[in-house]
This record gives sequence, structure tokens and C-alpha cells, in this order.
Amino acid sequence: HGCEYMTGGKAVILGKTGRNFAAGMSGGIAYILDFETSHCNQSMVLLEPLVSTAEIGEIEAMIRKHVEYTGSPLGRKLLDDWDSTVTRFTKVIPIVYKRVLEEMSRSRATGRKQVLWPLKDLADAGGRKNGIEVE
Repeated sequence: HGCEYMTGGKAVILGKTGRNFAAGMSGGIAYILDFETSHCNQSMVLLEPLVSTAEIGEIEAMIRKHVEYTGSPLGRKLLDDWDSTVTRFTKVIPIVYKRVLEEMSRSRATGRKQVLWPLKDLADAGGRKNGIEVE
């Protein structure tokens, strides 16, 4: 298990997860090292590779703080081979949360005021193709 009912924030997970990871996850982002995707409840989340240099830098900084605070040998080893390590992470993000972040980014880019819709409306806007079923 892990990140069940997560509603915000970011988590970097360097160990194993349980069999129902992300069940009920509605917000936030998890970055998991060597993720066993069959352990993930994918009904509400997307699994993505890391592509953003800003995100990669943020994860590296979080692991550096972890090593600084705990002296973690695993964290040190991962940082020592960072170019290889970073390719081993999977990003887990709730589908609707990602859509909200994208809409907020578009609003900032165009200078228009942000509009927040009820979650049902966000799901309706994307239809079934994103795996969201709305009654």
C-alpha cells in the first residue's frame, strides 16, 4: 500500500509499495523508484516517466535532503549514480488532478482568470478516453 487517500503534496518513495498503491489518491504526486506497476490501483491515476527537468531537479533535491537528515546509504548510492537512477522513477499522478494542473497552467499562460469547475464537470470534459466514468 501507499499514498491511499493522498490529497496533495509530493512523495519520493525509494522502497517497495504494497499491492494497492494509490487507491483513493485524489491529489499530489508520487515518484517511485523501481515501481512494480501491477501493485498500483490505476483506476484513478496515470503512470508516467519523468521528463520535466524541473521535476527531476526537485526529486534530486528531496533525496539530497533525505541523505543530509538521515545519512541514508541508499540515498547516497542513488545520488552517486544519478543519471542512471533518474531513469528508474515512475511518476504517479491522479487523472483529474493532472487535468486541473494543466488548466491552471493554460490560464496563467493566457493571462485569463482561473475557473474552477466541479470535479464531475472536469471528468465530463474529457469523456471516457481518459478512463473516467461519470454517472
